[in-house]
Amino acid sequence: MLKMVLVNPQIPPNTGNIARTCAATGTELHLVGPLGFEISDRYLKRAGLDYWPYVKLRYHDSLEAFQRFHQSHGGRLIGFSTSGKYSYIKFNFQSEDWLLFGSETVGLPPHILESCGATVFIPMTQPRVRSLNLSVSAAVGLFEARRQLGYWG
Repeated sequence: MLKMVLVNPQIPPNTGNIARTCAATGTELHLVGPLGFEISDRYLKRAGLDYWPYVKLRYHDSLEAFQRFHQSHGGRLIGFSTSGKYSYIKFNFQSEDWLLFGSETVGLPPHILESCGATVFIPMTQPRVRSLNLSVSAAVGLFEARRQLGYWG
């Protein structure tokens, strides 16, 4: 199954919204620290509302800890970035992919992008708009991957 990974997220409501999306789709959510907030943050909990019991959440306190976990489970790392190589629409997702998203302020650092099996971007019409909100990007990427894999029945 697909997995969602947030590396160093900074804004609690974004992470809460992504957690809610993961709960609705049965997608594992991996948070890689350091985080810009506490897991107990009220804004994080509020954004996820009463869906937190349905979130398959794993916390990794560092990138190294996450990388060890990933290596023991396999699957491709797919980095989402404005500098990605492939449009997410034209990219062929696989069921064991890990969808990586960086922090709201800096995205995924270059060394993480280099470790990814592929990097994808979400095309935008307006060149002055740098990027979409993190929770929107995560939902767009996850739903396209699920659509391609036929998860909607």
